[in-house]
Amino acid sequence: MLKEPFWQIAEKKAVSFMRHRVLDLYSLDTPEKNPRILIIRRDNIGDLVCTTPLIQALREQLPNAYIAALVTRYNMAVMEGNPDIDALFSYTKAKHLGPGESALGIFWSRLVTIWNLRRQRFDWILLPGGPQRSAMRFARWIGAKKILIRDQEDTAGGSHHVEQCCHQLLRMGLQFETPSARLTPNPDAVAKIKSTLPSDWKVLPGPVITLHLSARKPSQRWAASKFAEITHKLHEALGAKFILLWSPGASDNPLHPGDDEKANEVLKVTISLPVQAVRTERLEDLIGALSLSDAIICSDGGAMHLAAALSKPMVCLFGDSDPEHWGPWKTHHRTLQKPSREVDDISAQEVTSALVDLLGKS
Repeated sequence: MLKEPFWQIAEKKAVSFMRHRVLDLYSLDTPEKNPRILIIRRDNIGDLVCTTPLIQALREQLPNAYIAALVTRYNMAVMEGNPDIDALFSYTKAKHLGPGESALGIFWSRLVTIWNLRRQRFDWILLPGGPQRSAMRFARWIGAKKILIRDQEDTAGGSHHVEQCCHQLLRMGLQFETPSARLTPNPDAVAKIKSTLPSDWKVLPGPVITLHLSARKPSQRWAASKFAEITHKLHEALGAKFILLWSPGASDNPLHPGDDEKANEVLKVTISLPVQAVRTERLEDLIGALSLSDAIICSDGGAMHLAAALSKPMVCLFGDSDPEHWGPWKTHHRTLQKPSREVDDISAQEVTSALVDLLGKS
């Protein structure tokens, strides 16, 4: 029995062939003041958001550089519209196959992408995600004069993931800096979400608070009953209106488990309040909905990092993860974490008080 799918074996052999065919395209004549740089980031939404300060710093210090990014199709919306990159490339993971797509099809598409990137003759390939095997394979197949992998040396930059990513600047001979994260909402997605909000929200007083119900890790999940409780408390305290977000789908979906049931549970007990449920099937829609918010309440995860990149004040619920390394980057926030490292041990009153205090000082 094969240890890996046939198309992965074929991919490795084909790319090995391609590497030898295009090796003669490379030269060392690109001046270092105008380098060609490729950033490869293939992991989660939040990780990619935390890479945008590094990309912004590269653009500011090397205004004439050619900067490209290679990301997964699933996360591509994080980088679309980013003014600091010249080109954006993506590939599809096998587990993210869409309707009508095949493993053979994405294998071929991946080969074409690697071929096109290989021909661009990069001076630098940066792997701010660290020594991930798949990212390192991409880097070797594409090729560059220098491949820089985030490692233990980069912890000198600081405890936060952004600081450690940006420490790669020093290793490139540049200045260490840690700008804010950057995110550009899709205008069409924003307009679509905005059109679904009740028209009287424009004249009603009180902030628009977004509640994001979902979290990937069990220790980060907060009960539906507590989300419902803070909705009542914050409406009474602030006259707040609410956008309700969650990961769409059934909880037993093997590929993309969702929180449809949890959202329905919250909606049933908040029916008398100004709560608008927004089903975000695409990442562009999630970003658009967050951009329309005045404040966010969520657990540690992709939505938290997206909101931080949009400079939204937020209350963040942390379970079994490190807020010093993964906390919201450079935005007003309050972090709540219990010694048990279980989000569900945080009370609704604690979250309510934290947000009221935050909005009073923002």
